[in-house]
Amino acid sequence: MADQVASQVLELAHMDSAMSNTSSALASAANVVSEVPLITRSRSSSSRGALMDGGLLEAATSGDAKSMKQQLALHDPAVLFRTTPQGNTCLHIASIHGHEEFCKNVLTLENSQELLSAVNGDGETPLLTAVARGHASLASFLLRSYRAEHLSEMILKEDKRGCNVLHHAIRGGHRELALQLIEEKPALSKHVNKYDESPMFMAAIRNFTDVVKKLLNIFDAARTGPFGFNALHAAVRNSNPEIAKAIIARHVPLMRQENNNHLTPIHLAVSDGNVEMVSAMLEQDQSLGYLSYESGSPLLCVAASKGHVGIAQELLKHCPDAPYCDATGSTCLHEAVLSGQAEFVEFIMASQQLRQIVNMLNGERETALHLAVKKSDKIHKKMVAALRLHQDIDDTVLNGNGITVLQDGVHKVNPLNPIAAGPVITGPLPGEPGMDDRRLQVLEAATSGNGDLLRHLFRLDPVLLLSRNPHGNTCLHIASMHGHERFCKDAIALNSSLLAAVNIDDETPLLIAVTSGHVALASALLVCCHEEEQLGRAILKQDKQGCNALHHAIRSGHGKLALELIEEEPGLSQAWNNSNESPMFMAVRRDLTVVFEKLLGIPFSAHCGTRGYNVLHAAVGNGNPDMVRRIMVARPWLAREEDLSRKTPVHTAAYENKIDILRLFLEEDRSLGYLNPTSGDPLLCTAAFVGHVGIAQELLKHCRDAPFRTRANGWTCLHTAVYHDQMEFAKFVLRSQKLRKLINMQDKSGETALHLAVRKCNPKMVDALLHHRDIDITVLSRSGQTATWVLFNTSDEAKTLNWNEVYMLMLKADPKIATSTDNLHGAVMDEVTNALRKDAKALTEKYTNNTSLVAILIATITFAAAFTLPGGYSSNADNEGYPIMARKVAFQAFLISDTLAMCSSLAVAFICIIAKWEDFEFLLHYRSFTKKLMWFAYMGTTIAFSTGLYTVLAPRLLWLAVAVCVPTVLLPIFTMLLGEWPIWKLRIQLRQNFKSGLLDMV
Repeated sequence: MADQVASQVLELAHMDSAMSNTSSALASAANVVSEVPLITRSRSSSSRGALMDGGLLEAATSGDAKSMKQQLALHDPAVLFRTTPQGNTCLHIASIHGHEEFCKNVLTLENSQELLSAVNGDGETPLLTAVARGHASLASFLLRSYRAEHLSEMILKEDKRGCNVLHHAIRGGHRELALQLIEEKPALSKHVNKYDESPMFMAAIRNFTDVVKKLLNIFDAARTGPFGFNALHAAVRNSNPEIAKAIIARHVPLMRQENNNHLTPIHLAVSDGNVEMVSAMLEQDQSLGYLSYESGSPLLCVAASKGHVGIAQELLKHCPDAPYCDATGSTCLHEAVLSGQAEFVEFIMASQQLRQIVNMLNGERETALHLAVKKSDKIHKKMVAALRLHQDIDDTVLNGNGITVLQDGVHKVNPLNPIAAGPVITGPLPGEPGMDDRRLQVLEAATSGNGDLLRHLFRLDPVLLLSRNPHGNTCLHIASMHGHERFCKDAIALNSSLLAAVNIDDETPLLIAVTSGHVALASALLVCCHEEEQLGRAILKQDKQGCNALHHAIRSGHGKLALELIEEEPGLSQAWNNSNESPMFMAVRRDLTVVFEKLLGIPFSAHCGTRGYNVLHAAVGNGNPDMVRRIMVARPWLAREEDLSRKTPVHTAAYENKIDILRLFLEEDRSLGYLNPTSGDPLLCTAAFVGHVGIAQELLKHCRDAPFRTRANGWTCLHTAVYHDQMEFAKFVLRSQKLRKLINMQDKSGETALHLAVRKCNPKMVDALLHHRDIDITVLSRSGQTATWVLFNTSDEAKTLNWNEVYMLMLKADPKIATSTDNLHGAVMDEVTNALRKDAKALTEKYTNNTSLVAILIATITFAAAFTLPGGYSSNADNEGYPIMARKVAFQAFLISDTLAMCSSLAVAFICIIAKWEDFEFLLHYRSFTKKLMWFAYMGTTIAFSTGLYTVLAPRLLWLAVAVCVPTVLLPIFTMLLGEWPIWKLRIQLRQNFKSGLLDMV
């Protein structure tokens, strides 16, 4: 929506440049060098169709009137009417160059008036040519000449692009010439060029106020522009209130005219944040504030998406009940949150007029708070804080997925018949263009709460009290919105039928008072409705979202008001809104215990909620055992009802690990522990899925033989725990005497829990299962596989430590299957090897890149060390350049180890260069050989480092030399231990059952 508005603004923003481009195109089209041999002249003879004489063309180009006359004296006078290949006469050429004296001389000649009516190949008269080239003075002279020669119809001539002289004068910025043209020929204002541009539109774009006003005096002057824009769109875009007000005063319908994308001028003003323009249009026609364009976005939503608080304030000043919800159900608060407009959100939070939208749901069943918490940036965190501080906020509202903002079938009764809203009140329909002064005064009195003015107007005409604005609101609606209790009582005293009036959102004044948070006023209206017997059913009225006054009171947390509503009209408890939420469900979600108890005491009160939940689901979700107990006593069947996810309230308690709630259920009705919903997941499987051991213990305490198998695939709760890696739950099952029989139980495919644990390559789970004394590892599945042979199906994991550990654990559990496991290992090894052969090139490239990098690094270090010897070089004449420490053993060890390290690393680096990229056997050889060389180079480097330091430090600081050498020399050993610690750990764990050959794949 906002992008569409923005695109229109951009289109307007480029219009000036588009106009300039058009002007340039017109200028270039008339170049005399053009080769198009088209001549269109009125009243020209065949003898005058020849090409223009070169001398005459030169005279017209230079403006030499004397030379022109000499040419005429030497030639036939008809030479004057000859043209260029583009169809230009000498008068066109002189007009192009602005030679006014030349033109005056030409027009004094006999029959020269024919030159005025000549048209070139672009459809231009000399007047059009002069105006298009910006020669205003010459154009004024030619205009007088046309009038003198009675050729005024030629003034209306348009070029090939549909532009007349007035178009060109305005586009060229010649204001005085434009006014002169309008005065001379008003009909010029009616023409529209091929781009749908009228002179008035151009003048508005150029901010020519006097020209626009002159054109507005012409009754039938065109007002259109490109892309469906009109002159008022242009004035709005230029932020020119003077032009806008002048246009509005003469052409009111332009305010409602939409462009090609269905945007009115007021939508553009709102999008631009132009408060002055919005105010000017609303002062002219208040009903404009209720406009929505085709996508259904009202002005408040447009302002919210841009963050224009001033626009919203101005709009609400003129239209207190301006629409705030688009066609998708999103309010302006949703739009502000989505667009990151924190200031606009704070404005709504502080506004009494928009108070009712705080908890409103959009088409996706999300409140603004739901949208805000999805974002983690600072702006949206600020919004969340502002929203949660609002006194009416309800953070228990469930979104379309059944989740609250805090994130931690369906019972239905027959819907009530539509409730009559009382007598029909006549008045203008929503969207009516305007309201007369007296009706407007009534609504203004309601906004300010002026009861004296209301009574005065009532005495003048009682029917005025029934006036409505375009949103269908009466004075009682508007006063209820602002909380003017005294005014409301005065209005009801004058005409009580106002209590039953509904606006286009199906809201009564009582509903508006409740949603606006005016509790005292709502109580007063409730009493008034109850006193009038024929208006009693107005209390039951539901708005377009299906919410009645009780829904809104509970959602906003007004507990006392809710109790009053229930006392006055118990029937309110039987309704549910479009989201299937009953008042009782809302009360439980908000933990309004007193309201809940009152509703529960009404025999036929509704108890349904969104997504198939009922009030018992809500009580379980809130963790309120007292409410759960009361519901179980009053409506025990609700414990067996499923939501859309096919979960009963008992399953919800198990899933959310609410042990005290589950205990309460089972104490009230032990048979609930045996529930098996349509999903086929019993309570034990639900607990196993999330690993809640306490839930399982409590369940088995009350129901020793509680069901443990799912219907879908025959999994037991042990299967479920194993599959979802719930180790603690699996250990609980293995310890439990009541569940002991599950150890070897098979699912529908014949697999035990051990089969699943092996398939998931979970060594801890496999080890726990194998340690149970009842385990049988020889069980065959329906495909004929033992748990051990399931490993073959997981060959993709064969190169992992987990796979190898599981393999060794299975071999340890039953040594008799050694032959079988050898066959398994061989089969998996072949499969892995074949897969590696296919990927030999990529693997070789990966290994060589990594290895060569390290090899070159070591070679560089050792090479540099050889020329920066420890101790330095001798400077004596006899031994100049000889290493000082050459005779020390440590120095000699340094040289040897450094040399060996450098040679080894260089060898590895060059082996990487000659690697055969697609040979798997070479890859195996390469990995084995380079690994040994790199370890040798690594050890040589560390020895060279330690011996080099020892050579320098030992003579004076022996203890430091030894302290440095020991960790350096031991570094390769530490590296080996740390790098292969997982394998060493496995070796220690399995001891004699460890098979080193099996780890070749790792």
